[in-house]
Amino acid sequence: YPIALSLIHYAVALVLMAILKALSLLPVAPPSKSTPFSSLFALGAVMSLSTGLANVSLKHNSVGFYQMAKIAVTPTIVAAEFMLFHKKVSCQKVITLATVSIGVAVATVTDLEFNFFGACVALAWIVPSAVNKILWSNLQQTGNWTALALMWKTTPVTIFFLLALMPLLDPPGLLLFNWNFRNSCAIVISALFGFLLQWSGALALG
Repeated sequence: YPIALSLIHYAVALVLMAILKALSLLPVAPPSKSTPFSSLFALGAVMSLSTGLANVSLKHNSVGFYQMAKIAVTPTIVAAEFMLFHKKVSCQKVITLATVSIGVAVATVTDLEFNFFGACVALAWIVPSAVNKILWSNLQQTGNWTALALMWKTTPVTIFFLLALMPLLDPPGLLLFNWNFRNSCAIVISALFGFLLQWSGALALG
């Protein structure tokens, strides 16, 4: 249940941020007039597609194929930023990105197992993943948002769209899953790591 797992991750993140807010440790968001709600709504929606489709891709494809699809996000970001913001990349950055991409491709080329549906999901995931990173970076850099404050504002929207995606992409029978202590602990631990991963990624994009 990859979408349900994504939903649990974001729900745990929301609870953790609520605790930080109650302890006055959550950074204050910029004035609402500086960032229209439509921008935050769009980012939350795109984030649900990015995370949800990534987990669906991992269910149907090998980690190697997932990594290969992930490599395609980088040139997509460069192309999209050029078309949307006329942002050019220096030759040095192009060489660095190409080197890293080739390195990942060589490291994972022996593990390319996938099926037709998995390949379609992986391809569909590339664009929302790139748009998510562009929107996130742009909002943080132009709107003076901190990573946690932006996560706090967009996570409820992401949860709403993940709930909508569950019937479409998850198989039925979620409540029949073996919710024993071991499985539940593994899910909660993965959610805690997911929160730290999302936070660190947001800091890097900022």
